Amino acid sequence: MQLGETITITFAAPMVIAALAGPLLGEWAGWRRWAAIIVAFIGVLIIARPGFGTLNPGLPYSILAMLSYSLYVLLTRRMAATESPESLIFFSALAPAILISPAITEAVLPQTCFQIVLLLMLGFFGGLGHYLIILAYRRATTAALAPYPFLQIIWMLAFGYLVFDQFPDVYTLLGAVIVIASGLYVVHREHRLRMRS
Repeated sequence: MQLGETITITFAAPMVIAALAGPLLGEWAGWRRWAAIIVAFIGVLIIARPGFGTLNPGLPYSILAMLSYSLYVLLTRRMAATESPESLIFFSALAPAILISPAITEAVLPQTCFQIVLLLMLGFFGGLGHYLIILAYRRATTAALAPYPFLQIIWMLAFGYLVFDQFPDVYTLLGAVIVIASGLYVVHREHRLRMRS
């Protein structure tokens, strides 16, 4: 799959988060937010185009990544009220390392300094990103923060073109515009609700 397609499908996560935040966290979304979520889901369907042509073998992985991210956000929101950001980052890194290590049959170490630098940057920026996400979820609701990752679509489409020379097709662009517009509406709605209260 192209980078833009993969990331955009991952952005079905705010819909799953909003759907589960009510029963799991007691943070219920109003009908306007639900309407925006449904419209965003339509955008994701335009990108994925289920039932048209052959099923891309990468699609299930994108869906699993989206579900994993949704669960991560809900658990972070639940635990951020009682746990420190440092402990959440430590245990969210330690648990996968322990659980996945038995599946490693052959270790491949980085071969060049450039690869080492890239891995170090991945670890640093990944950890920093998780730390900032934890701080954000300590201060705001899941519904208020869910639309902001939609901005990543723009960056992923740009990097997909610049790094991998993958220009998205018209369906990916149309779906991305719909998803971004829905997210911006939710941000606007949250701002208006904060102004009223």
